[in-house]
Amino acid sequence: MSAALTALSPGQAGDICGFTSDDVQRLMEMGLVEGTTVEVLRYAPAGDPVEIRVMGYALSLRKAEAACILLDNVRPA
Repeated sequence: MSAALTALSPGQAGDICGFTSDDVQRLMEMGLVEGTTVEVLRYAPAGDPVEIRVMGYALSLRKAEAACILLDNVRPA
């Protein structure tokens, strides 16, 4: 069962299994491709943006962008 990236709490991680949007070229250029593991580091106080760790670096995404990323194998914090 897949979950949107925005459904995860800080410390949780999962593997990208797909996207809900067709406009994902920019995300893929940043290293967010299927099979890549991402970890939620923190949310801004207002909830937007969300900071994630992907391939060893920290990346901030708008909440709308993060909601398009689907994850499998979600692991607890």
